[in-house]
Amino acid sequence: MVEALIFVQDAKNFSIMLIFLYGQDTYRSRQKLKEIINHHQKIHQSGLNLKIYDAQDLNFQTFRDEFQQISMFKEKKLVVLENVFSNQKFKEEFLKNKEIFLISKEIIVIFEESKVLEGDKLTKFLKENGKFQKFELLEGQRLKNWVKKEFEKEKVEIEIGALEKIIDFVGNNLWQMTNEIKKLISYKKGNSIKEKDVELLVKAKPEAEIFETITAIAQKNKKKALKLIEKHLEKGDSPFYLLKMITYQFRNLIMVKTFTSQGFFGADTRIISQRTGIKPYAVKKTIELTRNFSLEELKKIYRKIFEADLNIKTGKINPEEGIKMLIAGI
Repeated sequence: MVEALIFVQDAKNFSIMLIFLYGQDTYRSRQKLKEIINHHQKIHQSGLNLKIYDAQDLNFQTFRDEFQQISMFKEKKLVVLENVFSNQKFKEEFLKNKEIFLISKEIIVIFEESKVLEGDKLTKFLKENGKFQKFELLEGQRLKNWVKKEFEKEKVEIEIGALEKIIDFVGNNLWQMTNEIKKLISYKKGNSIKEKDVELLVKAKPEAEIFETITAIAQKNKKKALKLIEKHLEKGDSPFYLLKMITYQFRNLIMVKTFTSQGFFGADTRIISQRTGIKPYAVKKTIELTRNFSLEELKKIYRKIFEADLNIKTGKINPEEGIKMLIAGI
């Protein structure tokens, strides 16, 4: 998805007065909003012409009256409207009165964190009549580049293994990623970040930890796999959740192996991701693991998982013991 870029180089002379920021990556969209506000405040230092509204419960007439009030200062107003798409009545009134905003010399930023439909009338209006930027969740190389740049901003190096590890652990949640980066930078105090540092300090998502267990199974290292499962159980992780995640990971392995073993799309991670719904960075890791299994082996393991799930849920076996027996029997 190509993103339309917004430049805020001269807030005095905006040729487009409508700006639309939206998308799943709320960290980067918030950063962009902050950038626009800071730039406006630097130029218009009174601070009296910045207005931020939560439109979720906002009456349109009240907003319109305040918007059209003449400023005491010769400054351009910056009006931020959040959550417009969650207020259907406000949306409808906004579109009915669109001419007011099209001819206005004030800057209006529509900022949306909830899901936005591309076919929505307001979406179309904003994209056709203003500048917009859609913030998609970062994946693959773009995510790596972003994380690496965050370390570079602080003049801290991160080894490639550590970079891959932190992405495996955190994924594309940039809110958490930013906190983990700050933690690592503070801990290392200017020294290079190594893989062991990430393992020590960064809290991995349960999915990432389960993937490590699956990796141990793929490497025929049952001892390590059992140790990792016991670690989960000691932490208080539900055996039902662990089983669900193991099922999910092996289902992904079967889907990817089916494509690669039958020659469909070769090892094109992008196409396999589109066809399976698995994230591109996860597809790459999954392809590597499938090399340790035949498709038939994966199907046999999946049947064992199904049997273990049935035995646990019907009370034939203790859940904790059932998980351990499953890992030992794969």
